[in-house]
Amino acid sequence: MRFVLLLAAALALPGCVRTVGTIVTAPVKAVSQGADWATTSQDEADRNRGRKIRKQEEREAKERRRWEREQANEQRESY
Repeated sequence: MRFVLLLAAALALPGCVRTVGTIVTAPVKAVSQGADWATTSQDEADRNRGRKIRKQEEREAKERRRWEREQANEQRESY
């Protein structure tokens, strides 16, 4: 009878160990994911900075073109 119980326990034990391992590591994974969502990686920061610089350059180019058109119009009007 003991042999049957030991055999049943031996067969069931790997599944239990795997389940226990999953349960134990779940909070660690959850905290890790939360920290990842809450922080900005260097790649994300670089990408955001690059986007900000490009938008600023686009605004400056648009403003420069507008200024140049105004200057050209003023020169035409002065003739």
